[in-house]
Amino acid sequence: MTASRLQAFWNHPAGPKTIFFWAPAFKWGLTIANVVDFEKPPDELSYPQQTAVAASSIIWTRYSTVITPKNWNLFGVSLATAGTCLYQISRKLKHDYSSEARPLAVNE
Repeated sequence: MTASRLQAFWNHPAGPKTIFFWAPAFKWGLTIANVVDFEKPPDELSYPQQTAVAASSIIWTRYSTVITPKNWNLFGVSLATAGTCLYQISRKLKHDYSSEARPLAVNE
């Protein structure tokens, strides 16, 4: 990177001197936590938690493209977080509603 590009990044309205950079940077922690939870049994996942985080992330994905300046860091992390949450919800739904996950009744 040339010095002028680094300086442009540093002084950008959504650069590292602003909250618009650091809030999305720390939000990557949610995405990483969800990826780590891919190993967690589906019965330990929470519908309300995953739904709330997914909905929030979808809203922030849209918002990041209509604000000025456009915040592509926020767009990327929100899209990734929504994706991991929707995957977790699909794992839980498959576990809760698939025929192989249900124990057989005694008289069946």
